[in-house]
Formats: sequence, structure tokens, C-alpha cells
Amino acid sequence: MFSEPIIEKLGKKNSILCTSRNYGEVSKLAKIRNFDLIFVGKHGGGSKNSKLKAGIDRMGTLVRKIEVFAPDLVISFCSPEAARISFGLRIKHIAFCDSPQAEAVMKLTLPLIQKLLIPYTIPKKEFSKYGIMEKNIISYKAIDAAVTIKRKINEHGRLPFKNNDKKNILIRVEEEEASYTEKSNKTIPIIANIISKFGEENIVILGRYTKQIQKLQKNVGKKAKVVKMSFDGKYLLKNTDVFIGSGGTMTAESALMGIPTISYNAVPNIIENFLVRKQLIKRETNPEKVSNQITKFFESTKQSNQLKAEKILNQMEDPVKKLISVIKD
Repeated sequence: MFSEPIIEKLGKKNSILCTSRNYGEVSKLAKIRNFDLIFVGKHGGGSKNSKLKAGIDRMGTLVRKIEVFAPDLVISFCSPEAARISFGLRIKHIAFCDSPQAEAVMKLTLPLIQKLLIPYTIPKKEFSKYGIMEKNIISYKAIDAAVTIKRKINEHGRLPFKNNDKKNILIRVEEEEASYTEKSNKTIPIIANIISKFGEENIVILGRYTKQIQKLQKNVGKKAKVVKMSFDGKYLLKNTDVFIGSGGTMTAESALMGIPTISYNAVPNIIENFLVRKQLIKRETNPEKVSNQITKFFESTKQSNQLKAEKILNQMEDPVKKLISVIKD
């Protein structure tokens, strides 16, 4: 989603090759967005061994495609494979990143790239400690969710909410297979409490992985709908009355769209902190307090949230313009 405006602007005068791992949510979203991606390799799953082997396999296939395409520049979102191949073939590499907490990825990419573009809310020292000089780090006055929510909505497929006059509560469970996360023990108690207090409303839980979804289904039964993420997130959020997220990308998108948003902060990060400070997100980790906050949201109107979000959004710049100036320099 962040790539779309980059490709739209740079593609007018340049040849672009877009690659990705074959990863469930990315593959589905690419199809929904009619996004022309070449899938090379796959996601390595949750174990260190499988991550390593998947990365090695992917590099072997990807390097051949890159040699044929022979790019003058690589742009990535701190992909270790992109960093290693660009370094090996002496291709200049610009990366975006808003996740310094992803320590393993930072160590594998930042020492090898030429320029790093980051949101202004994150201090440069959070990245320079991994081996890139601060003079090669460029801040832009925006967070990445400000780019992704400006895209046109693709109203693809039926939404998982029932078509009735009930409130729509959307819960996004945390990422479990990234190297920087640990399984949270907060999620199930929070979901159970929401179901006990708001069982009459439309409760939809967005899972990520098959095993994770099976576990959720076992816990909630027919009391809530558990689905895989196979929707345009903006379309889904637009029809949501309250969003409960783990503090990642979708939490930030919800906040900037003015949706009443609660973060249970499964993976603490600087972007989530920023949105809490701006009062676009309520952070609650206690199941009872999460449910109390939902009640408060239901008793208030969305309008004040939306006006606050719109004001903050209007103060943010376009990171793609910053990227283009870096490329020209």
C-alpha cells in the first residue's frame, strides 16, 4: 500500500520491477489492488531455521532476476535480501523504515544501504545504533499510515460484518511470526471480555496465520466471527465503529481515519506512542478497561475523533516527494 504512490510517480519516467515474498496477506491484497507483483520465495514462518532457509532460497532466485533487470536503484522497506543483493551487485539502495524495534532486520540491512527514510516521530539514534550514519538518515514529517489511508478504497468482496443495525467491533490480533515479537498473553482475555460484554454486537476478529485462526476459533466458537485478512483495510475500517489493535500498522491507519481506536500494545513502538500522545488512540491492556473504553466510545460521537485526526493528517508531508528529492540528490 505504501508502494503504490511511489510506483505511480516514479513509473511515469522509469522502468520498475516490483517483487515480494509470497506471503498470505500481501498476495491477497495485491490481487484486490490489481498490483503487478512478481513473487519470489516465501515467508519463513515463525522459527529461526525456517526464516534463515527461506531468506537464502529467496536470494538465490531473486539475484538472477535482478541481474537480468539491471536496476540503477533499489528501493525497499528494509528487506535483508534486497540489502544483500544490492550490496553484492553494487546497486544504490534507499530504504524506508518505521520499525527500529525489528532488531534482526535492522542489523541485516542498515549497514549496507546508502540512505534511510524514516518518520519524523522516530529519533535518528534509534537507527544509527545499528550501523548507519545519521547524515544518511532523512526524516519526513509524516507517519507511514498517512500514506496508506489516502489511497482509493477498493470495495472488493463482502464485508464480514452482518448487515444489521448493531455496532461493528473489529479486533486485529498481533503479529506472531516476526523476529521482534513474542506471543502475547493479552489477546484472548481481551477478546473474551469483549464477547461477554458486547455479544449482541457484530464482533469480527482479524487473524493472520492458519494456526492462530484455529486457536481463536476454538476459544470464541460462534460468539464472534474469525476471518483472515482478505479485504482492503481502509474499506473495512470505514465500516467499523470501534477498532481494537495490537499497536501496529492497522492501529495507526484506524487512528488517522478518526475511528475510535484502542491499542493493547502487544508490540510497543514509537509510532503507537506518538498516536497515544496525540489522543488518537486509547492504550489499554486490562480486559475490563478495554471493554469500559468501548462503552465510552459507543456513548460519544465519532465527529471529534475525525476532526482531530484530519487536523493532524493535514500537517503531514508526502514521503514520496522526499524520496524523489533524495533520488535526485
